[in-house]
Order: sequence, then structure tokens, then C-alpha cells
Amino acid sequence: MTTSGNGKAPQPRGRYLLFLSMGALGVVFGDIGTSPLYALRVGFDKEFGLPATAGNVLGVLSLIFWALTLTISIKYLVFILRADNRGEGGILALMALARPGGVPRQKFGLVAFGLFGAALLYGDGIITPAISVMSAVEGLEVATPFFKPFVVLITMVLLVALFMIQRRGTAGIGALFGPVMAVWFLTIGLLGIHGILQAPRVLAGLNPLHAVRFFAENRLTAFLALGAVFLVETGGEALYADMGHFGRRPIRLAWFALVLPCLLLNYFGQGAQLLLNPAAEENPFFWLAPTWAVYPLVALATAATIIASQAVISGSFSLTRQAIQLGFSPRMLIKHTSEEEIGQIYVPVVNWALMAATLALVVIFRNSDNLASAYGVAVTTTMVITTLLFYAVARERWGWPAWAAGPLCGVFLVVDLAFFGANIIKVEHGGWLPLLIALGIFTLMSTWKRGRQVLGRRLREEALPADLFLQDIARKPPLRVPGTAVFMTGSAEGMPTALLHNLKHNHVLHERVVLLTLLTEEVPHVQTSQRLQMTELGSNIFRLTGHHGFMETPDVPKLLEQAKDLGLEFDPMTTTYFLGRETLIPSARPGMARWREWLFAFLSRNAQRATTYFNIPVNRVVELGQEVEI
Repeated sequence: MTTSGNGKAPQPRGRYLLFLSMGALGVVFGDIGTSPLYALRVGFDKEFGLPATAGNVLGVLSLIFWALTLTISIKYLVFILRADNRGEGGILALMALARPGGVPRQKFGLVAFGLFGAALLYGDGIITPAISVMSAVEGLEVATPFFKPFVVLITMVLLVALFMIQRRGTAGIGALFGPVMAVWFLTIGLLGIHGILQAPRVLAGLNPLHAVRFFAENRLTAFLALGAVFLVETGGEALYADMGHFGRRPIRLAWFALVLPCLLLNYFGQGAQLLLNPAAEENPFFWLAPTWAVYPLVALATAATIIASQAVISGSFSLTRQAIQLGFSPRMLIKHTSEEEIGQIYVPVVNWALMAATLALVVIFRNSDNLASAYGVAVTTTMVITTLLFYAVARERWGWPAWAAGPLCGVFLVVDLAFFGANIIKVEHGGWLPLLIALGIFTLMSTWKRGRQVLGRRLREEALPADLFLQDIARKPPLRVPGTAVFMTGSAEGMPTALLHNLKHNHVLHERVVLLTLLTEEVPHVQTSQRLQMTELGSNIFRLTGHHGFMETPDVPKLLEQAKDLGLEFDPMTTTYFLGRETLIPSARPGMARWREWLFAFLSRNAQRATTYFNIPVNRVVELGQEVEI
């Protein structure tokens, strides 16, 4: 169920609302819901030199409570979720909303912000499985030190199994995600209540004065500890990115009715454990459980972290499809793993790249505490970018006055920058990793986008204006052969070079010629009535323009079936598709730096074939090659 920003889509109610909320538990809240496994433990790690005194424990708990309140409950749940692109969320959807018309520099800056934020999410997709699964497996050390040497190996086995099952899809087991996560949240909530009852004074941490005292007494150490406090917010971006699957209301209901209360109960329960036994700082989460419950809790935690990792991996697949459709990534093989759910997709290249990088992280960092340094940098940077893009949406799209949008986003930005500053200090301790990954992916995406623009300009320079072509064939009519020729062209102007080359070399035109251009709109889905437009150029030549959203995979044969409503019928057995295949030659012509031209040419050579991506029957395709200097 999705909702649209204009409010036309009906809001879910009753049992359907509960059903969607249960689904959101399994997809949206896995990442943030498994943060109790490591967040408080990292806060009192020896790295910060922060002893588990009563003042420090209450101060950290106060920071956790207000961080979840200000950033997640207010910023994301109340405001960011309102910025939906026809029901869809995520940083690329927000970027599409934020782009103003007519200010090139401002537009370029927003696109750059959005692209870098999207690139950072791939880093999140690598780090989340590693830190989450490893944190769960480390719980075995609480039961017995026997498992300590095997933590890395067990983690790697679980991660390999997780990535291996991606190709089969999650439609079958996805129905279990919600109930399992519901059991997880109820369990950690009950553990938290058990801990709080042993030391009720821990609830004093709700008072923000304890956070103020914590900073006054610890100063720099307190600021550095913000990096650990921020770990309770990781997964906040998923609340927005997965909005299109469930809608705002189910996500808000699940958060305020179950997720937030259980998280707070558990964090305060862990704090109570630290007040009673400072030695529990080694792993306060598992110390909350009775000895007999450690092994079942490890099993449940492992299941929860795998579900959290699954959501992040699926999010990377969805992000890749959006990037391809918006022109920021080469075409890749996208497999649909469910006939019922359009969002269930599998991207092999992304899956294996994530697996290799995740396993490398486990081997290099060895434990979840070391991984925490890398984790915070990626997510804090993304949250800063989200705030900046939201300000642009509020001002440009919604027309908010500066006096309303400025102070609100200013408060969010101050909080985001505080967390960012505390995490960026850890660059040399692993924080460089997500930044390096994001920089590499940003370079690839921006180079592909720029390269396609340069290539399009070169092809337009070589194209013949439609009116001149029509005049020429009217003066010297070529031989017309039976059937329909569909020429795929990236430009809705002029005559494609593939058509000119075919006429030049074969000296024929088909009885009917169709010039087909596919455009991706900056909306997730396009209505059927707006999907196809036709213009008759004359001499039985037609120009078709197909429109699809960035959450849709184009299918040319299905699109052409709709042309029947426009008076143009296609017989699949007499239709031939002509595609241009360019061999790119880097040159000194202005457009891009030489190294970017080589990179773009490499990406273009390795992109998925257009026939496969557009679902064009290969036995009906003719490819005409040409060399193009870029």
C-alpha cells in the first residue's frame, strides 16, 4: 500500500493497517532494531576511556533517548516521511523532488549531494550485514569463551548463506520476517523491563539535564562518545527509503506502538545492568538475559540480524534499479524473483560485490567494535545530506517560507553535524572505508551520467533533421519492404543514425517505420494513460515516446501493445528492431577528462545488452555499429 503526496491514495485502516505494520517490522526496522546488540557496549568501550559510573550511564542514556526522539521520531517520522515522490521514498526520490527548475548551479549541487548520499548507502549495505551478524554471534562469548576463536568463521558462514539465497528471492520466507521481528522487539522489551525493575533509578536518564552534566564533566570524551550514541539511529534512512512498500501510516504505527518503546526499554535495561554491575560493559545486551536464555537469545538475535541485513541488501538492489532508470548507472541484469511483488528484484552483480566486500570487512576488522567506527561515518553523512535536500524540497516544492523551513532544518542539521563530527574523527580507524566506497561509486555514477550526455550530444550532431529526411525520401523514394521497423533512439529529435546507416547500406525502408524513444520520469510510476505518445511524421513514419518511472523496468513489447489504443498495431512476427551499437573512442574533444572518457567507454562495453534489458526478442533484432569520438 502506498500513499501519494497529494493525498489521493486511501490510507490503510483496520486489519489491513495492522497487516502492513507487521510487514514493516520485518523490512523497515531490522537495522535500527538490532542496534541494542552493540550501541551501548561501544559507548563504554575502552577506546573512549569512559568508565561506567552512574553519572556517565545516565548521561549516555539521556543522549540515546533524545537522539531517538529528535532525529527518528520527529525528523524522519513526522517530517521526512511527508516528502514522498508519489508514494516512494529514498534519497534518490528526495533528490528528484528537490531539484528546482532554472538554477543550473543549485540543481547541480543538489544532484551531487543526492548522488553522494546514494553512494554512501552502498557502504551501509556492506557494513550492516557485517556488524549486525557479528554482534549476534559474539553473544556466544558471553555463554562460554570456547566460541571466541570461531566468531569470525561462524559470521562468514552465515553471511555467505545469506547472499547465496538472494537469487531465490525472499517471497517465500519474507512472510516470516514480520512475526520474527515482532518476537524480537517484544523479547528485548521484556529483557529491558527485567533490568529496569532491578534498578528503577535508571529512568532518571529521561531527564535531559543528565546529558548536559555528562558533557560538562567529560567534555571531549563526551563528544567522542556521540559516535557510539549515534549507533542507536542507524537504520533511520530505511524508514524513509522503504516508505513506498508500506506507506507512512503503517511505519508510524509500528514505530510508536512497538519499536520505539521496546528499544528504549532495552537501552534503559542495559543501563540498569551497568549501574548494578559495571563489568557488564563487555556486552550489556546479553548480560540482561538469564544464563539459561543466552543461547536462545543468540539464535533469535542472529535471525533478527539476518533479517536486518536482508532489508539492506534488498534496498541496494532497489537503489541500483533507480540509478539505472535515472541514468546514473549502466544497464545491469535485473531479475524479478516474485510474480506478485514488483519490488522483489535481484541484481547479481550488486549481490556478489556486496558479499565480497562484506566478507573482507569481517576478516579485516575482526570484531563489531572495530566495525562501529566505519559504520557511523556513512550513515551520519547520509543524514546530513537528507536534511539539506529536505530543506530544498520544503522551500522549492512546498513553498515554505525561509522563516519556517530554516529554523526547523537548522535544528536537525545541528544534531546531524554533531554526530557527524564525532564520527568523522574516526576516519583513520576505519571511517575512511565508507567514504572511499562512496567516492568510488559517486565517480562511476557521475561519469556515466556525464558520458551519456556527451554521447547524446555527439549523436545529435550526426543526426539528420526529420524534415530534411522526409523531403529527401519524397524526392527519391526508396524501396519499401514489408513489415515494421522499430528504431530505438535516445533522442526524440532528428532521425537516428541506425536508420540512416540501414538506408545507406541496404537501400530499403520498411513499409512502416517507428522511432521509439524511452524516457524515465522523475516519479516512481507512470499512469497507463500517460505511458505512450505518438506523432505521425509522414510517409508512414511514426515517432513513439514511451514514459516509465524510476521504479519500473521498461518492457518494449508490452509498451508497443499499448500503441493499439493509438491506432498503431504491431505484429510480433513482422516487427524488426534496429539498435545502434556505439564503439566509443576517447578523444581530445571537449566534454570530459580523458580518464573519465576511458572509464565511460569501459562501463559502456560492460553494460547489459539493450535487448535483454528492454526484453526485446533477440531473434527480431538487427544491430548497426558505429564509432563515436567522445
